[in-house]
Amino acid sequence: MEVDKVASINLYQTTPQLKVVIKESNFSGTLTGWNNEMLALHKKPNTTYTGFVWQGSARLTTSQGEFVLQEGMYFMVSGQVKLQGNGQGFVIAQPGYQGIFMLGGPVEQKGRLQYIDGCTDTLLIAPATLGDPCFNLLHIPANTFQSQHTHPSFRVGMIVSGAGECITPEGNFALSPGQVFYIPKDGRHSFKTTHSDLRVVAYHPDSDFGPTHQNHPMINRTIL
Repeated sequence: MEVDKVASINLYQTTPQLKVVIKESNFSGTLTGWNNEMLALHKKPNTTYTGFVWQGSARLTTSQGEFVLQEGMYFMVSGQVKLQGNGQGFVIAQPGYQGIFMLGGPVEQKGRLQYIDGCTDTLLIAPATLGDPCFNLLHIPANTFQSQHTHPSFRVGMIVSGAGECITPEGNFALSPGQVFYIPKDGRHSFKTTHSDLRVVAYHPDSDFGPTHQNHPMINRTIL
């Protein structure tokens, strides 16, 4: 499924048929669902795969070896990737980027950094250099109504736990655990909760944050 004209948020279930091709003016990618079956992602030059295990477990096979991922864990890997197991989750492929191999998680209950309107965020996978992609955990407390906002690049991710709504110009969309979402560039939206907290993981294809050759911990903490 190729996405041309889309709403401010697009929600999907993690069926084996889920494959969304994203083509935007500044970034492209392919969002794939994974649900209790083998998912083989063919090796493409200079492409990085970032994924999340929402339920169950998975065996991740890469050129670096074979790894077991439990519920709430995530990965970033370049090259050929194969997922097997009795779990569910998603993978986003981003061409034109060579990421650093990384495994992490399980994700925590709340974020470690302040975000808008009392929400919190944890930078799960930080940009390796300024401008690189990142992967985040967003925690939205109960009884929160975020300010309407946009992002300068697409967001894809998953509802990890809790319940709420996404408020958009096209209408209000109920959010529940296991849903995968795609928010296009400049899509206006906000998250709203009532009686329940909401946890979300989100992939950003770029960032305005990260180390540079002139500014990183190794060089900053080297005294000549």
